[in-house]
Amino acid sequence: RVGSKEGCAEGDCGACTVVIAELAGDTLQYRAVNACIQFLPTLDGKAMFTVESLKASDGSLHPVQQSLVDHHGSQCGFCTPGFVMSMFALYKNNPSPTRADIDDALSGNLCRCTGYRPIIDACMHMYDYPVAQDSDAQLVEQLRGLQRQQGMSLELEQASYHAPATVDELASLDQQNPSARILAGGTDVGLWVTKQLRELPLIIYLGNVKELKQISRQDGAIEIGAAVTLSDALDEIVGQFPELAEMFRRFASVPVRNAGTLVGNVANGSPIGDSMPALMVLDTRVKLRQGARVREMALADLYLDYMKNALQPGEFIEAIEIPARGEGLLLRCYKLSKRFDQDISAVCMAIALRLDDDRVADIRIALGGMAAIPKRAALTETCLRGKTWDETTVRRAMQQLGQEFTPLSDMRASADYRARAAANLLYRFYLETRPQQPLGAQAVNVFAVTG
Repeated sequence: RVGSKEGCAEGDCGACTVVIAELAGDTLQYRAVNACIQFLPTLDGKAMFTVESLKASDGSLHPVQQSLVDHHGSQCGFCTPGFVMSMFALYKNNPSPTRADIDDALSGNLCRCTGYRPIIDACMHMYDYPVAQDSDAQLVEQLRGLQRQQGMSLELEQASYHAPATVDELASLDQQNPSARILAGGTDVGLWVTKQLRELPLIIYLGNVKELKQISRQDGAIEIGAAVTLSDALDEIVGQFPELAEMFRRFASVPVRNAGTLVGNVANGSPIGDSMPALMVLDTRVKLRQGARVREMALADLYLDYMKNALQPGEFIEAIEIPARGEGLLLRCYKLSKRFDQDISAVCMAIALRLDDDRVADIRIALGGMAAIPKRAALTETCLRGKTWDETTVRRAMQQLGQEFTPLSDMRASADYRARAAANLLYRFYLETRPQQPLGAQAVNVFAVTG
């Protein structure tokens, strides 16, 4: 019997949560991930902690475990090991978390007994105990000994798994094997195996390519490599565009963000992927690599139809480039879903606006959940561009937006709900960004539209 459990087998419930430690320069980086969708070879050169790893050599419990015992946080016990590991990652990374930090750290762990209060209490008091005696220095030396020599790649099982060490090798492998599956974080591909029982005869893993794990900045522009995790990428973007903070906090759970990559989310191209609308309105470009050739295109032009994109055989996304923030940019991103945390959007809308006095100098609107692909509202943008930013203009644009998309009805929302919600979100954006003026009679209109 082991602590880590397989509950959902899709990275949602957190019963399988473990903590991965890897070298980041001369220090250790601890991150909670979902074991159920991790491909084993991706752990090469890393250390994995399970709940069994935390007990001290003398048999005493780790502070996070003792706090759970003392605050009655362990109930049926099925999900408890996963909670312990999420708490352990928080303990290692944040010596004084806020309540919001705790809620975020536990967002990927579902308690089947609905007893979150004592678990949160345990998180708040796990620092009251004597500091755990860790062996980080010893682990650093062990991991150094496991590191592959510069440029040394990994190949397993009759060449069915490749982990190239350089981007040139990756490009060559992909060009020679255009049917190969490119693997980044595995937060989607892992479900192909656990849920669809698919065979993946040839995998090319890009997580060992150091060039792709870089975030570079130049004159305010941000370039994010294909192997940069969502956690690191989203933190970098929010630093320059803080208006996206709530949206990205709601973007999956911490373990999923720790494993998945932003470029992987972009490459997946799901019509309900939450990163794409925000990136589109920021005028993001994608850098595509095929062998030695590199080309660029606007992210908005990458998607052609449902799960179809402009990538050619043997071509992959090497990085995305987000331009520097323009002066006077007004930016919002709205997510409508049934739950606040870790839920798929019914509608996701991002808007970027630049005004010249009271006129719309430029506007970009992108939506998810409204079409077969994440999509710019080009006709609505044209309807607004150059016009006065006022009630009349926005009402006209709301009507145009309702005609521009033909959303589907599904378990998350009806087509009518999606159309009405998208129009109301555009109006909400107007109310939040219009020139200052007394509400007067317009206060009634808010309820006429959104009530």
